[in-house]
Amino acid sequence: MNPELTRRAMLKQLSLTSGATLLSPILANIAAHAAGDAVAATPKRMVFIMQSNGMNPEHLLPSGLTRPKHGIPQNQATEEVALAGRKLHPALAPFVPFQNRLTLLQGLSGRIALGDHSCNHGALGAYPGNKGPLGKTVDVAVSEQLPGVFPHLALGYSGSSEVMSYAYSASAPGKAVPIVCSPDHAFKGVFGSVVDESSRQEFDLRSNLLDFMADDVKQARTVLVGDERQKLDRYLEAFESLRDRQAQLVAKADELRKHAPKLGDKQTASKASLILEAQFETATAALIAGLTRVVTLTSGGGNQRFGQFPEFNIPDLHGVGHGSAYGRNSSEDCFVELRVFHTKLIARMVEKLSSIPEGNGTMMDNTLIVYFSDSGEAHHPRLFEWPVVLIGNFGGKLSKTGRHLQLPTYQSSKHRTMANLFCTLLHWAGKPTDQFGVRDPGLRDIDQTGPIPELMA
Repeated sequence: MNPELTRRAMLKQLSLTSGATLLSPILANIAAHAAGDAVAATPKRMVFIMQSNGMNPEHLLPSGLTRPKHGIPQNQATEEVALAGRKLHPALAPFVPFQNRLTLLQGLSGRIALGDHSCNHGALGAYPGNKGPLGKTVDVAVSEQLPGVFPHLALGYSGSSEVMSYAYSASAPGKAVPIVCSPDHAFKGVFGSVVDESSRQEFDLRSNLLDFMADDVKQARTVLVGDERQKLDRYLEAFESLRDRQAQLVAKADELRKHAPKLGDKQTASKASLILEAQFETATAALIAGLTRVVTLTSGGGNQRFGQFPEFNIPDLHGVGHGSAYGRNSSEDCFVELRVFHTKLIARMVEKLSSIPEGNGTMMDNTLIVYFSDSGEAHHPRLFEWPVVLIGNFGGKLSKTGRHLQLPTYQSSKHRTMANLFCTLLHWAGKPTDQFGVRDPGLRDIDQTGPIPELMA
């Protein structure tokens, strides 16, 4: 009897008999790799991250590049600069360890989604942002091509006490997709649904997920060898990190309850950073577990709900958008500090995905993170440009990374829009699409169809 064939059979059987437990997706992936199934062993993932209050285009400029003092760049052709040997803006400093994975994308427009603040559903839908969900948004469209236990996981912080936000994602005209803004609900909804029935009633924020996996882990270790065990160990580390973060959240919640008479309305506002940290941990663990392949993470709740971060002495993000510095030299210092906080969360996700072997590389090799603001380039956007940061290359779908791209300016013959970017993402996901959302009437003489050639491998 061939020992390797026997081991593969045991792996396959173990992945199947794990049923609805947390180990089932990861064991199925290991079994696929052992069987030589390259497609199943390297599943693609896409993460959409939106931060409120605009993304200053200056934050995407590496050292040596400048912008016009007034207005937007007027280049008629794409200008490409390698990031190697250049310093990132301090706002993106947490991205330095994986600078070679970055694509800093500037010059895209999104005028069709224009609003006075957030573009709401238009940010992901490429359609007017002040008329509700007019159609399917790109995150949902991508999720239809990348199925999982949860086809689309949407988590965030809304800037208010609401458990659900309906401001950004949509599955069809008039059908907003809820974004879970409570870490408690997110944790239970994702992981409570995949523990066995007898344990479900006792499952809450205080649960140690490793306890629910103990028997399966013990059984799996008798079958796994070498890199397979390493992958399992990295997988379990993600749950240990999630456990620690949830413990912090529980402690904070207990503290808030204890002092509720003093905190009043600040009870929610004072834990904004912890909410986002918990949501990022839950989303990362869900990706690692194979429970989902498409995630939307939001910081802000659309319209003028930007959030409050009193823990950073930034009690009102709307004030920052209008110049309030809150003891700093300028409001820009506030913007940079908040950008650094968010990019640290993203960097932590990249680090964890990069630590887990997958195929001949890591999970991050098969992942793409799309990071931008729901209000384009500013608090009060004009959307002649909409800065975007791409991290990763989605299993080689990008032509190359480690570069800054300044795409042709608005109304030039080769100008591209956010809709073109969304077409690109759908091409990569396996659903070739040449038109997405609503065309910009200000570009009626410009071809607005198809993916962005500079990004296609």
